[in-house]
Amino acid sequence: MTSSTTTPQPKIVARTKPPVPKSSAGKRRWKAVTRKLRELGSIASAVAATDHPYMAHIVPMRRCNLACTYCNEFDDFSDPVPIDEMYRRIDHLGRLGTSVITISGGEPLLHPDLDKVIARIRSTGAIAGMITNGYLLMPERIERLNAAGLDHMQISIDNVMPDEVSKKSLKVLDKKLQMLAEHADFHVNINSVVGGGIANPEDAYTVSQRALALGFSSTIGIIHDGSGQLKPLGEAERNVWDRVRNLTRRSYSRFNHFQEAIANGQPNDWRCRAGSRYLYICENGLVHYCSQQRGYPGTPIADYKTADVKREFLTEKSCAPNCTISCVHQVSYIDHWRAPQHTSITPGSGQGTHQPSPELVQIR
Repeated sequence: MTSSTTTPQPKIVARTKPPVPKSSAGKRRWKAVTRKLRELGSIASAVAATDHPYMAHIVPMRRCNLACTYCNEFDDFSDPVPIDEMYRRIDHLGRLGTSVITISGGEPLLHPDLDKVIARIRSTGAIAGMITNGYLLMPERIERLNAAGLDHMQISIDNVMPDEVSKKSLKVLDKKLQMLAEHADFHVNINSVVGGGIANPEDAYTVSQRALALGFSSTIGIIHDGSGQLKPLGEAERNVWDRVRNLTRRSYSRFNHFQEAIANGQPNDWRCRAGSRYLYICENGLVHYCSQQRGYPGTPIADYKTADVKREFLTEKSCAPNCTISCVHQVSYIDHWRAPQHTSITPGSGQGTHQPSPELVQIR
């Protein structure tokens, strides 16, 4: 009698993406809930009182690793602002009661002490945000941003394939987006753009679809000219812009109503609260209305007082009707219904033109 043996067959295991551990998923949900509560609290505080900034953009690094042709907010040589000076500037924003502090650039990920900058923002009680091109993100870097307490990140992706206008392409950045989807505990928004020399407007729709598929929020913006002013959309651009807005109507892009007029080449009737509810602090530590209107008021943040915030709240800016700077529009929307402005200034005129009205009303 002969015996036979059966050779064991190898077990075939399907290769699938491992599920996120329940502990990580629970941690993300908890952070999202607490972040939302803090955001609601900041909005309630802004509605209750007008004597403090709601949002400030602060630049720790003017240098950038890219050179997008439409951008005028970078160079290729600047040193990072020393960390002790960044601490002082952030603390001054805290002194003013700033609710949201967003780090921009240049490229902020080039700053060697960025994690400390984020932690200092959180120590003031502010919500910490960052705008980045995403090129330098890796899993370990994302985990460090988690540990520092980052609340929000925005990445603008300009096209599907890199070209002479912009290297911020989906082809290059898709792996970075996948890393964020797996590791980031903070909220991520992907901003696509039309206008300003973008070769293929249809790319904006592709970028937005990919962002939503990865679980991020998505917005679309209109690239402004060198002074932050109106550039109306062509027919193809407008078509894509409408489709992306319909795709993302559940996200906070629904608050970008002002862009409807911009897309149509029409001015907006609004009260710009730059210098008050919104501050832009450049790498030299000066307060400006925004990235496109530097020099006004041009005051060091160390010298900026609540009185300056109140004055600028009531100051009408001549550049406002054709402005496309979305963050300023969104912040100013909080106060659109109150406090008509009784002084005026023309940024870029060579001198300030503050002209007090004979009548002033109390800010409600």
